[in-house]
Amino acid sequence: MPAENLRWDTLQALKNSPKANIRFDPYWSQRGEDILAGCKDGLSLSSDSAVILERFSSSPLQKSCFLGSSSGDSSPGLSEEISASASSTGSIPDINGKHTTLSAAPPVRAESEQALSDEARDEDPETDSEVSSPTSLPAISLLSPKAMETAGHILKFEAEQREKAKMALKLRQEMQEKLVAAVASSESEQLKRFEEFMELKQRQEYQSMRDMMERETKESIGRQEKLKEEQRYRMKILNLRLREAEQQRHREAELERQRRTEGRERLRNLNAIQEEILQLNQLLDPSTQTKTELPLASLNSLSTRGNQLCSQVSEVVRKTAEGEFPSVEDMTVAERALHEMRALIRLMQEEVAKSQEKKKKEQEQEEERRKQVELQAQQEAQKKAAQSAKEKAQRKGLQNSAEESTLKWYKELQLSAAQCAQSFEQLNSPKDAQTKKLKLELQKAASIPVSQISSNSGSQLQEIFDKIDKLLSGRPVVSGGKSVSTSQHPQGLDFVSYKLAEKFVKQGEEEVASHHEAAFPIAVVASGVWELHPRVGDFILAHLHKKCPYAVPHYPPMKEGTQVEEYQRILGYRVDDSGVEGQDSFLKRMSGMIRLYAAIIQLRWPYGSKQGAAPHGLNNGWRWLAQMLNMEPLADITATLLFDFLEVCGNALMKQYQGQFWKLILLLKDEYFPRIEAVTSTGQMGSVIRLKQFLETSLQSRQISPPKGQLNAMFWRS
Repeated sequence: MPAENLRWDTLQALKNSPKANIRFDPYWSQRGEDILAGCKDGLSLSSDSAVILERFSSSPLQKSCFLGSSSGDSSPGLSEEISASASSTGSIPDINGKHTTLSAAPPVRAESEQALSDEARDEDPETDSEVSSPTSLPAISLLSPKAMETAGHILKFEAEQREKAKMALKLRQEMQEKLVAAVASSESEQLKRFEEFMELKQRQEYQSMRDMMERETKESIGRQEKLKEEQRYRMKILNLRLREAEQQRHREAELERQRRTEGRERLRNLNAIQEEILQLNQLLDPSTQTKTELPLASLNSLSTRGNQLCSQVSEVVRKTAEGEFPSVEDMTVAERALHEMRALIRLMQEEVAKSQEKKKKEQEQEEERRKQVELQAQQEAQKKAAQSAKEKAQRKGLQNSAEESTLKWYKELQLSAAQCAQSFEQLNSPKDAQTKKLKLELQKAASIPVSQISSNSGSQLQEIFDKIDKLLSGRPVVSGGKSVSTSQHPQGLDFVSYKLAEKFVKQGEEEVASHHEAAFPIAVVASGVWELHPRVGDFILAHLHKKCPYAVPHYPPMKEGTQVEEYQRILGYRVDDSGVEGQDSFLKRMSGMIRLYAAIIQLRWPYGSKQGAAPHGLNNGWRWLAQMLNMEPLADITATLLFDFLEVCGNALMKQYQGQFWKLILLLKDEYFPRIEAVTSTGQMGSVIRLKQFLETSLQSRQISPPKGQLNAMFWRS
């Protein structure tokens, strides 16, 4: 049959139709569509169905097998072909398989129905109304076995396609699930990494915040410590200020007490001055001068002036009767009156002495006239005795000891110092704690100022001198933050005078021995103290002669029964448990003390008020040098002491004695120096060479340079 030949064409046409070519759209999920949306669409005929219908129309129509009330003349073959074609195109059940029988009329689309109706009208106009009318078609179409087989193949093919679609869909779903699982796993891993990153970031932020908090805590602690330190510093400053205020109050109280003490002391001195002036004024009374041979007018003038001075002192005492202490000016007026009264007494005594001297001279003249003849007779005998004594001295040579007057002076000084040391034995060896404390304070007050003497400035030396003068005058001084006075103990003045002199000599023994220039500031203070307090000067000489007997000069002989160590102590050596000190150390100490002595005899305190000669002037230096040249030299010590003495004091002696001094130097070089060389061994020539060079240089230039370290006018203005 032609329709059977066209069956494969029909299948090919159906295969090429849009329903046969099911497309897979990968973007269906993005559009929100169902995956089976294309399979559920309604069926439509392909564009090739028109060709099939045209072939059907060219062949003789067979009688259809449709059942109807008005289409009974239709050919069964045509109806079978139409039914087959209809069943192959439009009467196939849907994909969901809800109907098991083929229905021709309802599933066919309007397009196929319109084509079939047009063809039927062309062939049989009579059946046009029957074909076009939906009510004229039968409800059930019976297919032929071939059509049934074809339909079965189609159904089987569709079932296979559905299975393939299901398998593809299942694979696609599995792939989608795997993809979703992979995406979910990746997202989970990313989420885990993100959470780890966020956790790390949180930890870092927490760590940074904790570090910042710790840093702020440390800074806060540092600020607190700083505030505490500032508070402690403020408290320290406040305590210092409070302590200073308390000390100031104590100082003011001490000054007030000291002022009152000084006022009472001035009052006692004023009373003593008044008493002394009244006693001296009685000596000026003419009624008491009956035995003197002074003129009455002179006595009256002296008595009148004495009465005026008594009135001045009485006026000063009258001011203090109102309960006030005398001022420094009042004491100056009283002391000036006392000095003038003493001058009046000295003047009277001088006039009396002159009168007595005049009378004595007259008596001596008369006596000389009577003895003139006897003297002339004795002159020849004296000349012979002098000549014999001179010859005897020339035969004997130089002396081995000092002159008798010098030794007597030396022994008197040592006896005076020993008596002074014995007088304050009770204070020097105290038994109670209070006396022991007073002894230590007095010793410090005497020793510390001398230790502070230096060549820094003249004002400092003046302060030290004033402090020593106040201490020796019985006025209180501050030492170590405490006030101390020699009037606190009956033996205080003797103790301080003795210890002060000992300290001056010790400074020469130690400080001047190491630094030669230190001799001048120490010597000028010692000279000033010596001038105001002569007893201290005697003690200085006593200590100096005891430690350095060559300053007398005196070479102590060794007596019988004296041990060697004791004799070495007498010569000035230091002897202890380790033995006798070396010769270099001994010469160094002797040099320091003789340099101090040479500086003292040429200096005088520049602010002293007394007039006249110095208490221990250059005449003592000339005496010492002359006596040294009259004594046999000793090895090493004589050359050392002569060089040190001349280097310090030679310039002053040269200016004072001029030609006589150069004669003495020439005698030293020509006659005495060979004796020094004769007693000096080879290993002791250092001091001899220095002395020889000094003498030769001085004699060649006829000049001795001023010593180094001498205090000038600029020093006293500093």
